[in-house]
This record gives sequence, C-alpha cells and structure tokens, in this order.
Amino acid sequence: MIKKLLIGVLLITEVGLAQEEKKCQFYPVKPMKPLYYGQLLFDRIEYNTEGKNLLNYEITGWYGGDYRRVWLELEGEHNTSKNEGDLEKADILYGKLISPFWDIRAGIGYTGSYGDNGSNRTMAVVGLKGLAPYFFEVDTNLRLTSKGEVYGDFEAEYDLLFTQRLILQPRIDTTFSFSKIQELGIGSGLNNINLSFRLRYEFKREFAPYIGFSWNKLFGQTKDFARSEGKKTSYADIFVGLRMWF
Repeated sequence: MIKKLLIGVLLITEVGLAQEEKKCQFYPVKPMKPLYYGQLLFDRIEYNTEGKNLLNYEITGWYGGDYRRVWLELEGEHNTSKNEGDLEKADILYGKLISPFWDIRAGIGYTGSYGDNGSNRTMAVVGLKGLAPYFFEVDTNLRLTSKGEVYGDFEAEYDLLFTQRLILQPRIDTTFSFSKIQELGIGSGLNNINLSFRLRYEFKREFAPYIGFSWNKLFGQTKDFARSEGKKTSYADIFVGLRMWF
C-alpha cells in the first residue's frame, strides 16, 4: 500500500514538473546588456631634481568592456626651460582579451620631437599587455613606421608592498630596433636599458606622490648618435612625482 502511494506521488510530481517546464519555455528572458566603463591613469608625472628642468609623463586611458577595449597611451618628456621635448609614443590601440591576464592590441602610433630640431614618424603598432607570472606587469610592442622601419619597446614593472599604502615599484624598459633611424636617434640593435625605482605612498588609491631614482645606459649606434650630439651615454636621475587615476 505504501509502495503504491509513493509511486502515485512521484507520478504527480513528474506531471507537475513537466507542466512547469512548458511554462518556462515561454517566459520572456532578455539577455543582459553589455557594460562599458573606463579609466584615465596618470602613471608617471615626475620632475627631475638634478637641474635639468625635465618633466616626464606617462598617461594611459581605456574604455570598453571585459573583452574588448580602446586604449590611448602617451609617454614623453618636456623641457620646461627651452619649450622643447620628445613624444616617445602616442598610441591609439584596439585591444582584445586572449587569456585571463593578457590583451593583444593593434592600432596606430606617433613618435617625434618638437622644438628647434623636430622630427617625427607615424606607424602601425601591434603588441601584448598583461600580467606575467609572479605579478609582473608587462607591455611590449612592435612598430612599423610609414618609412618601412621596424623597432620595438618592452616595459616590465612590479609592485612590492611594504604596507597597504607604502609601495616600491622597480621598473625596467628598453628599446630595440631592426632599422637605423638616425632622425629619431634610434640605432640598429639594442638601444638602451633604463632601470628605475619609485617609492610611493598612497594617501588614497587614486592619489599617490612618490620619489624615485633612474639609471639609463645607451648602446651601439644609439650611443654613437648621442655622443656625436654632445649628450651623455650613461646617466642617473633623481625625481619627484605623482601617480593618480580617475
């Protein structure tokens, strides 16, 4: 008797579930709209304290979703006493997420100097940006100029937390070229190695002043170009700066 009763309950339950399933097939479920957001990061706004009157900057902005974004990157230095400087890169890139920590990006770029001896290049850019193992942030690009010259750049940095607010950031960047571009002071081969350290204090995540030290050494043809213009081929700098984002 109990067995027959249980079988009856199961049959009634199955019929009820089947009816609910039919109803759910007609329930109006709308797909969620994609979310778009952005950020503007002033990663480096720093002033040289060695009497060179140099203002260095690196600005990164992006807008998009989790898988696709449009990037704007600016990097260079400005001499405040002579009103001249170098725009190392001005890139507009389209990026697509190819793994949980890496974006492949492509677009157009510009580099040049302004002042008495201005020269410039426009170029096509393709590269990778992401987080390498052990939390190293990496940004590397290959560039093809409008005159057929090919060169690239590589940057890697790491945040070492002494506390939740006091952070030391070691950084290395370099430029390498497959072409001789004397107008831009770029020689064939490895151009330079720049090592720097920035110690910042985050009053807020969005606002962090810092002090830093950098050492730069030129190599090969790039070293020869600098020497012919009376410039140093190896030098160190001390600077103060500000990192902030919106």
